Amino acid sequence: MKTIALTPTAVHPSAAQPRLRLVALLIAAAALGGCASFSPDGGFSTVEQAAKERLGKDVRWARSPAAQDGMAQRVAELLAKPLSADDAVQVALLNNRGLQARFQDLGITEAEVVQAGRVPNPGFSFGRFRRGDEIELERGIHVNLARLIALPVINAMEARRFQATQGLVTMSVLALAADTRKAWVAALAAEETVRYMRRVSQAAEASAELARRMEQVGNFSKLQRAREQGFHADAALNLARAEQAQRATRERLTRLLGLWGAQTQFKLPERLPDLPPDLADRPDIERVALAQRLDVQAATLAAEQTARNLGLTKTTRFINVLELGAVRSSSNEAPSQRGWEISVELPLFDWGGARVARAEAVYMQAVHGAAETAINARSEVREAYGAWRSAYDIARHHRDEIVPLRQQIADENLLRYNGMLIGVFELLADARLQIASVNAAIEAKRDFWLAQADLDMALIGKPSLTPAAGPATAAGTGGDAAH
Repeated sequence: MKTIALTPTAVHPSAAQPRLRLVALLIAAAALGGCASFSPDGGFSTVEQAAKERLGKDVRWARSPAAQDGMAQRVAELLAKPLSADDAVQVALLNNRGLQARFQDLGITEAEVVQAGRVPNPGFSFGRFRRGDEIELERGIHVNLARLIALPVINAMEARRFQATQGLVTMSVLALAADTRKAWVAALAAEETVRYMRRVSQAAEASAELARRMEQVGNFSKLQRAREQGFHADAALNLARAEQAQRATRERLTRLLGLWGAQTQFKLPERLPDLPPDLADRPDIERVALAQRLDVQAATLAAEQTARNLGLTKTTRFINVLELGAVRSSSNEAPSQRGWEISVELPLFDWGGARVARAEAVYMQAVHGAAETAINARSEVREAYGAWRSAYDIARHHRDEIVPLRQQIADENLLRYNGMLIGVFELLADARLQIASVNAAIEAKRDFWLAQADLDMALIGKPSLTPAAGPATAAGTGGDAAH
């Protein structure tokens, strides 16, 4: 940065022309400084518009007690009924305190931008020197001329920094919405799983009790009774694990919603949404993602800003210090002295090569970072799209093939039990398999809606992709029931 200072010394009232020039300079500086002011909404309109366009939701910045009360009333209205996925996202966007804290970054950055765009206050100096009977008075008004000259460049750089902050805050909004939607899906699936695991446990308990009684009357061996008791013990363990998962997923959703106290007693729907009838092919999904993703846009903006900074560094590589001063000294023993002086740093030892080399390295770093972001974006959206399609196919297979087939087997076995062709234990074992298949279908539907949330996020920002799920837990329970 060039250091430029205008230091008129001992400006006498009779020096009208220098004084007028100085006043004109101060007026121009004040005019430029007045351009740096706070925006009415603190730059929040960009975030609000992105939430409306990309999520279809309202997002508010609680900057006053009245705004906070209005948001709390809206949250209470949403919590008064079973919380859907869209309502959960809306509650999180209004009530999550971490997001509200993130909004303060806008205020902090805007204050820094406004401060950087204002001209520093002028300074006044007065000096009185005595040499024998001679008294010398010096008066000076100092203005940071370097700040004034560099003000347009500084304003442009700070505006881009504020724009980058808006992008980061917008990404926080979108990420919170995606995380909330996934947490809602996981919590609701966990509640459904608990209900079915309870049915499994009840069936296992009935089977174990019947086996105990039949052993007492001599119709069952110890091995047969032990098998039934073993299945009952496994079912009780799986129920305990399901209940723990249900509590954990609900608490995670509660944290994202920002709820506490009586609000934590919110209700969820009875079951997950049904699968869509069909999925549309999206062959141009990579192009759409690169055009919409905020992280790609931010990386590109950072590279462009670094390129502009590199151009400025090359321009000023030889001039690092430039000082300009107007001097006037008066004395009671000698005539007044007037003049001016200028000082320039000579590039004898430092030719600015190190600064230029550093700027070039930073620029190349930004270019490679932007390229990596784009490559990762392509890969992430392909992965999310593939997981979405696969999860849908699996869930539809459970819905259309496995569950109806288990139901058909159960109906046939019930007819045979009524005709006394099979015993109660065969009927109970079949009931366990049917319940296990329904529970596996719940998990498959859960995985689809999680994949849907990941894909939606991958199209607009960096997603937190859900790992591929292994075989369903309930399937293992069904295998045990086959005994």
